[in-house]
Amino acid sequence: MRKLRFTDWVFAVVALLVVAAGVYVMAQPSAGHSLHQQQQVDLAPAAHSDGLSDVESGYRFEQVTTPSSRGTGVPVAFRILDSAGKPVTRFLDNQTKQMHFFSVREDMFVFEHLHPVLDGDTWHTALTLPDGGAYRMFAEFVPLDTRDARHPVVLGVPFSVPGDTTPVPVPAPAAEARTADGYTVVRVDEPARPTALRPQVLRLSIRDPRGVPVSSLEPHLGANGHMTGFHTMLLSATHLHPLELAGIPLNDGELSFQAVFADRGEYRLFLEFAHGGEVHRAALTVDVG
Repeated sequence: MRKLRFTDWVFAVVALLVVAAGVYVMAQPSAGHSLHQQQQVDLAPAAHSDGLSDVESGYRFEQVTTPSSRGTGVPVAFRILDSAGKPVTRFLDNQTKQMHFFSVREDMFVFEHLHPVLDGDTWHTALTLPDGGAYRMFAEFVPLDTRDARHPVVLGVPFSVPGDTTPVPVPAPAAEARTADGYTVVRVDEPARPTALRPQVLRLSIRDPRGVPVSSLEPHLGANGHMTGFHTMLLSATHLHPLELAGIPLNDGELSFQAVFADRGEYRLFLEFAHGGEVHRAALTVDVG
């Protein structure tokens, strides 16, 4: 057997270093994969349920009574089940309510925000369905063991109301909207076209029927206002968080909400606020890029 010379040892060491370097490079994620991982980390705090599924975060929406006709007082009943199939009947208060319930027609023309009542292990409420068509209902709640109470669980299921339907086009994106009783809501934030997956603040200036900015609002659901958005194509839900504390005077009638829109496209935003002893509702269409 030939005795290894010094140069042989040098070549052997270099070869081992090259092999080790190759293994290290193969073990590392590619630039694209690394960026994807970084995006996942950066976006994790903004993630939330969107109501596109009846199962989320170990909870399931079980329909008990589903709307099947148009009219007023149409009953709805449902349970929220845990991963073991056991009904869950206690959640954290979310803007003073354990359960928020929404019903939206696919054209966004019919919308309701209700607060079901618990009877035993079943939640009950009633809808006003003036017309037929395809709808989606959403149950929004914050589990007792949540790690982030700012992001509730939202479960959704579709339902349909038989009979003739008169579709109504979703209004185009605009900075201004009016309530049924004459209040005006104007978006004053920039940019006019929010960016998907980026936290941002929506600023809304509220003016009374005389055109005067409201100086203060009455508490509604424990806050100055409540806002929920729905993607006009996907029918996914987006929860927006009020920033001003209830009872704080408003600067030029401005009310602010923190928002993170998960997808590009148009969203219909439904704002509720209390003034003059009544709750008012305005709807805005926002284009997200």
